[in-house]
Amino acid sequence: MNDVSAFAPRPAHIPDAAVYDFDMFRDSALLADPHERVRQLLREAPAVFWTPRNRGHWVALGHEPVFEVSREFDRFSSEFMAREQMQQMLAMAPPGMPYIPQSKPISLDPPDHAKYRAPLASVFGPKAIKARTDEIRALANALIDEVAGQGCCDFMPSVAEPLPVQVFLKMMGLPLERQAEFRRMVHEFLGPGMNEPMQAASRMRMIADAIDEVILARKDDRRDDLISLLWAAEIDGKPMTLETMEDFAVLLFIAGLDTVINGMGFGVRHMAANPDFQARLRADPSLIPEAVEELLRRYTFTVPTRRVAKDTELGGWTLKKDEWVMIYLPAADLDPSVFPAPEVFDLDRENKTHIAFGAGSHRCLGSHLARLELQVLYTELLTRLPTFRLDPDKPVTFHAGNIIAMDSLPLRWD
Repeated sequence: MNDVSAFAPRPAHIPDAAVYDFDMFRDSALLADPHERVRQLLREAPAVFWTPRNRGHWVALGHEPVFEVSREFDRFSSEFMAREQMQQMLAMAPPGMPYIPQSKPISLDPPDHAKYRAPLASVFGPKAIKARTDEIRALANALIDEVAGQGCCDFMPSVAEPLPVQVFLKMMGLPLERQAEFRRMVHEFLGPGMNEPMQAASRMRMIADAIDEVILARKDDRRDDLISLLWAAEIDGKPMTLETMEDFAVLLFIAGLDTVINGMGFGVRHMAANPDFQARLRADPSLIPEAVEELLRRYTFTVPTRRVAKDTELGGWTLKKDEWVMIYLPAADLDPSVFPAPEVFDLDRENKTHIAFGAGSHRCLGSHLARLELQVLYTELLTRLPTFRLDPDKPVTFHAGNIIAMDSLPLRWD
């Protein structure tokens, strides 16, 4: 059952026809079978709707409104609150109040967004990411070796989680031995309440506190890692500050420790349920890059947030300034007006142009790394393991929110 206490009263400007009761964190059907629930939403709900859950917010489902919200930053802002609100909050802050990280550049609109994204471009560009292929392959094989002889495993904690998390912790220069602690913090950050400014601020400060020791150490002791690189960067010709380092680090921490894990989970779940598909990829591994794209389309899992920057229209409804819009990318990639028979995984599908990595200026900076990790993992998994299947005695489990996430994926093989 959903938490009735989470209901918000319907604002006067929102008609009954625009309302659909959906809790993006606790909806029971979403937690049972996420993408089937997404398909149900596409059939039953308006392409843009308002839900009273979680203090009330809009949801953009259809491919067209999702693109509109993603790209039109003058109407749909990535800034968590209007600048005048931020200035008022800072002015009211008591002396000595800790700095609240702003998760830059994702919390900025153009043109400021580009200034903060630029220092990261070379690290996440295709050439730099390709150079990590051998490192990723070696780690994937080591993780697979640990479970190969067991005949079974829970794929999420055994392989899907440690692979991208360890790769990213090494890139950042953060200690691998704190992996479990860091993952718990990301789960807490992405839980219910993350779209409420004060809760989000508290959680961002918590993450900054956990990694400040490493950030401060790298200021004078530079190494071959992302934190050191950022200390050497300038923004608008000005040297890096601790506050801006925390802005970058909190964003990278959240993005790097949660997203691609779920892409791996949904992809391997599909393979486990479809042995003929496994056999086709084993027979022709050159198909794996195309398979990655169709799997990302079929099982898109991220739900970015935007703040309405000014009164506007979307999907035939009036949206008021400072209301929230959830960009439901999983629904956009299952929209039948764009993808014929979208529920069908079709490796030969002509149009695989998904929106899993977002659109517009905020398109995912880590998309090259995600694609490489997915391609390497699927290649090694299909090479090193015999045909694997879902464990009939243990259910797949999920949680949801701004990420549709897989907690457990029990597999078996002979």
